Amino acid sequence: MPSARIIGTGSYLPPKVLTNADLEKLVDTSDEWILTRTGIVERRIAPEEEATSDLALRAAQAALEAAGLDPVDLDMILVATITPDMPFPSTACVLQDRLGARRAAAMDLSAACSGFIYGLGMADGLIRAGTARTVLLLGAETLTKVVNWQDRNTCVLFGDGAGAVVLRADEGERGILSTHLYADGSKGSLLILPGCGSRHPVSHAAVDAGLAKMQMNGGNEVFKLAVRAMEDAALTALKQHGLEVSDVDHLITHQANLRIISALGQRLGVPDHKVEVTIRKYGNTSAASIPIALDEAVRAGRVKAGEIVLLCAFGGGLTWASSLIRW
Repeated sequence: MPSARIIGTGSYLPPKVLTNADLEKLVDTSDEWILTRTGIVERRIAPEEEATSDLALRAAQAALEAAGLDPVDLDMILVATITPDMPFPSTACVLQDRLGARRAAAMDLSAACSGFIYGLGMADGLIRAGTARTVLLLGAETLTKVVNWQDRNTCVLFGDGAGAVVLRADEGERGILSTHLYADGSKGSLLILPGCGSRHPVSHAAVDAGLAKMQMNGGNEVFKLAVRAMEDAALTALKQHGLEVSDVDHLITHQANLRIISALGQRLGVPDHKVEVTIRKYGNTSAASIPIALDEAVRAGRVKAGEIVLLCAFGGGLTWASSLIRW
């Protein structure tokens, strides 16, 4: 049975930068308040005319170039996002057309900040089953379009961006070793965008009530749940393959909050130099945060063949996940 190996990575961040100083002019906050509570210094903002597929296209092109493949080589396109261009057609189908990937099936995945690892699990399964040989997987978000800019507790957190990987069937020992996916829908109200679906259809009343903007309820509870859930998922992945924490060469977590990232690293016992951190520059980009951080690490030459990469995520749903990769 073949394994799914990542043969190319790519990412794209919009050029516009929104700093903490800029946010001080919008809401009652300060650079010190944001930095000490989140670790964020700045984030990227997509222009009004750009949608999620525009960011995804640039990340996909970079990943395909790195893999040395053409779009016609793709069998499947998966886009993990909670900010699609529109309810349908899927952002993946929009991307398939713009890439010219005529042979590829395409679909979106919605698992919030865990979406990229959920997508890894699906891509790995398709490749192992022989259904697909080459898969393009993206995490792409334009979260600033659904942020409530009057809510200082949430608007300081989020940014826009896209990350991509190309996976291909491989008979060797390198590739995705396993993915571990979890959910707890009973706590879905902690992180939610309640409007513009069938529960609260688009209407003036829904928009006026703030239902078209994301909401975070119980930040402290989310913090505790995130650290504990990702720790358990990480240890489960290592145990399955008889590995110790000391065997991990790179820990790449969802970039939600620097305190969460630091707490997870400390609880696992992973030294700081093995933990990738991009939240200072980009904020929380949801499903895009892990592939962006992975691409930066790969392109900087920090990730080398044969090394063990551990991915962990936690997000709305609630969902959480881990993946273990031999690079």
